[in-house]
Amino acid sequence: MTLTTRSAAELATALQQGETTSVECTTAFLDRIEATNPTINAFLSIDRDGALAKAASVDAARAQGKSLGPLAGLPVAVKDVLCTTDQKTTCASKMLKTFEPPYDADVVRRLREADAVILGKTNMDEFAMGGSNENSAYGLVRNPWDTDRAPGGSSGGSAAAVAADMAPLAIGSDTGGSIRQPAGLCGITGLKPTYGRVSRRGLIAFSSSLDQIGPMARSAKECAMLLQTIAGHDSGDSTSINTPVPDYLTDLEKPLQGLRIGRVAAHFSEGLDPEVAEHVEQTFATYETAGATIHEVELPHAAYGVPTYYLIAPSEASSNLARYDGAHYGHRWDGTPSDDQGINTFDSPLVEMYCRSRAEGFGPEVKRRIMLGTYALSAGYYDAYYAKALRVRRLIRNDFTQAFEKVDLIGGPVSATPAFKLGEKTDDPIAMYLVDLYTVGANLAGIGGISFPCGFTQSKLPIGFQLQGPALSEPLLLQAAHHYQQTTDWHLQRTTAISS
Repeated sequence: MTLTTRSAAELATALQQGETTSVECTTAFLDRIEATNPTINAFLSIDRDGALAKAASVDAARAQGKSLGPLAGLPVAVKDVLCTTDQKTTCASKMLKTFEPPYDADVVRRLREADAVILGKTNMDEFAMGGSNENSAYGLVRNPWDTDRAPGGSSGGSAAAVAADMAPLAIGSDTGGSIRQPAGLCGITGLKPTYGRVSRRGLIAFSSSLDQIGPMARSAKECAMLLQTIAGHDSGDSTSINTPVPDYLTDLEKPLQGLRIGRVAAHFSEGLDPEVAEHVEQTFATYETAGATIHEVELPHAAYGVPTYYLIAPSEASSNLARYDGAHYGHRWDGTPSDDQGINTFDSPLVEMYCRSRAEGFGPEVKRRIMLGTYALSAGYYDAYYAKALRVRRLIRNDFTQAFEKVDLIGGPVSATPAFKLGEKTDDPIAMYLVDLYTVGANLAGIGGISFPCGFTQSKLPIGFQLQGPALSEPLLLQAAHHYQQTTDWHLQRTTAISS
């Protein structure tokens, strides 16, 4: 077993016991990235010098017997939506191609204080808008299990980096499923925490009432390690929850006896791939064997989740991305005459600069969502669309609240199908939006959810299982996923589709 195929927990033990050094470990992953990234395109930037310098400082401190953080010497990949002072933060967009943040995101600060080694910034759908990681301005990401297929999005780079053994731990963000869906399609574990459990300060906003940062790794145990570091109150984020952070690792070993898991019959309707359905049902059976009980529950308004999400999220994106105008932030048109943007008349040179800067800086999907959100917020349409979506959001949240009066967690598929072919859905935005069918509810309700592998198709594509829990139920979500992974080995499988 090489260093890059060992779990983060195994690497942490090896580092503590002196079996390897952080420099050796970091070098192994950097070499793996160098060999593999040209195929997968999971990383947008790699900080070899910075990573090795940090690794060397950790080794020196360890040799001197100094106190170190809980992630000391462990390599971590960070989604390029989080501000970093030592690397550009582009959001995979031409709009921010030269942006060098003046501060670290709170999550990045916590990683540094925990003595983690940040390898680089991972690819993503532009401004986190997408479900396939095909919207990046710097090239699509390929699924390590089948390089002709999508890794999911928008955290596809982070998911692919872990699945391809380019990083043992990664940070993603989840607005409508952007951690859980790529985790499911890439055969890894990903957790979307409760809204406010992890600070969003320094996260470049897509949809402020939905965005949440979370861990991605091979297993629930490793997600617990990472969440332990990044969770906690931040006075610089007004939406941050000011409650103590539990000991996620200790809670993992609590027994499952008496756990009540809900099953939603509507999740198994037409459109669910038969192989996905089979493995999801087998997962329910595994939980029953472990002492849990399965109960039928209803989420009556779940069918409205996708349309509700695609009114609220674009509306907030329209507001958040208004600042990128070439004057205050972002790419600025250089004044070169152009007739290819479909913009022919302008009220003033300033308006022309705004329009051409945004036309050049944003990609097609970002433009689509900005226009959709602007329309939904416009005079005469606000009440009919955005305000109504907020009311339906409340109904969706109430559905979860009522369901959790009967059960502790709700289980089901992450995605209706395994990873789809690259280009398969790019010409059909509605089909692409529907990949979030099972995941958007947790974001709309502000609750937690975890995705982990529960099997493979006959063509060796990963299948994911999702558990959703009430607000601040991360200990139970991690515990339930960990117990499943103690009796199965799906999360231990490695792809052979790329060179080792």
